[in-house]
Amino acid sequence: MSAPPEEFYSEERWQNWLDRIRDEDIDPENEDSARLLLNLQDDVAIAVAKIVTAYDDEDIDEETALSELTDIRETVLGEVDFEDEEKAMLIDGVQTSLLCVFYAAEEYVAHGPAEEAPVEEYIREAEKAESAEDLDSALGLVAAGGTRIFAGDELDISVMEEMEYGLVTEWANGLDSIQSAMSDPELVEEDDE
Repeated sequence: MSAPPEEFYSEERWQNWLDRIRDEDIDPENEDSARLLLNLQDDVAIAVAKIVTAYDDEDIDEETALSELTDIRETVLGEVDFEDEEKAMLIDGVQTSLLCVFYAAEEYVAHGPAEEAPVEEYIREAEKAESAEDLDSALGLVAAGGTRIFAGDELDISVMEEMEYGLVTEWANGLDSIQSAMSDPELVEEDDE
């Protein structure tokens, strides 16, 4: 095993994103605002993808990978103090999407990919579980779909077009970020500098 990178993601990096959002006029209907929020989400997903890739490439072991994922999760999913309620809600939405990113990565590292099935099938089953108010199963199913993306499967995002907006669509949005991160892990970093 070679030495892992110094840091996959830092609290400072997360705070920089939050400061940018604090300083800007955020209107989710505005393309630039929406892109800023998506870049924030994708930036975290890229860090997660890099940890999973380092684990797959045997650059880091399972314990290190899970520890790194925990560190980022605790930073990113911690309570965010925003005076602006609308911005706080938008960050909460990003955190909700990222919850599934972490869960999928942790499942993948600890147990490998879920049984082979189309990612969309996992999401449709999760939607049924959400309708039945079984949110734990719903999250588990979307995360299982996420493990398939880490294994190289693709998510056809159009599956969400026919779904009612809810937690499953938020979590599936996180899977879309995983997919982007796995296909082009440098995307946001160049944009962000």
